Amino acid sequence: MWATKRLDVPRSAEPRNLQTDEENTAVMQALGAPARRETGWLKSGLHVKGDIDGNEDLVIDGTVDGQIRLSERKLTLGPAAKVTADIHARDVVVYGYVKGNIRATGRIEIKKHGSVIGNLTTAQITIEDGADFKGSIEIERGGAAPKEAEQSVSLRAAAASASASGSAGPGPKPRSNA
Repeated sequence: MWATKRLDVPRSAEPRNLQTDEENTAVMQALGAPARRETGWLKSGLHVKGDIDGNEDLVIDGTVDGQIRLSERKLTLGPAAKVTADIHARDVVVYGYVKGNIRATGRIEIKKHGSVIGNLTTAQITIEDGADFKGSIEIERGGAAPKEAEQSVSLRAAAASASASGSAGPGPKPRSNA
C-alpha cells in the first residue's frame, strides 16, 4: 500500500565546493591524519558554539567557541580553524588560530602559520619558525619519572648531608698511610 519512492538526485546537483574539498583533502594528507572512521572532522563552513567532548581524534577547520575535551586523543586544528576555547587532549597540532589555554598529556605542535594566544601545559612542545605564540609554557612530565627524580634528589641530598656532618655512612673508608 505504501510505496517507497527513491529520489534520484544527479551528483551535479549536490552543492559542493571542489576547491575547498581539494584543499581539505590535501590538508588531511599533509597532517598525516589516518583515513579511518575514528577521526571526526569539522569542516571550514561549520561553527560550533558550545563544548566538544569526545573519544575520537578530531580535525577542526571551522570555528569553535567553548571547550574541547578529547580523552587521550589527537586534536588537529587546520589552517582555516578559528578556535576560542580551552583545550584538553593527548596531542594538539595547530595550523590555524587558537585563543585559550591548551593542556596536552603528550605533545603540542604549533606549525609555521599557526597562532596561539594562551598558556600551554604539555610534556613536549614544538613551535616552528613563523608561528605566533603569546603566553606561557609549562612542561609537565607525567608518570613515574618525576617520582624517581624526586627520590634521586632526596637520596643525593641525604648523602651530601651525611658526608658533610662527618658520619661514616656507606661507602669506602679513607685509607691511612701509616
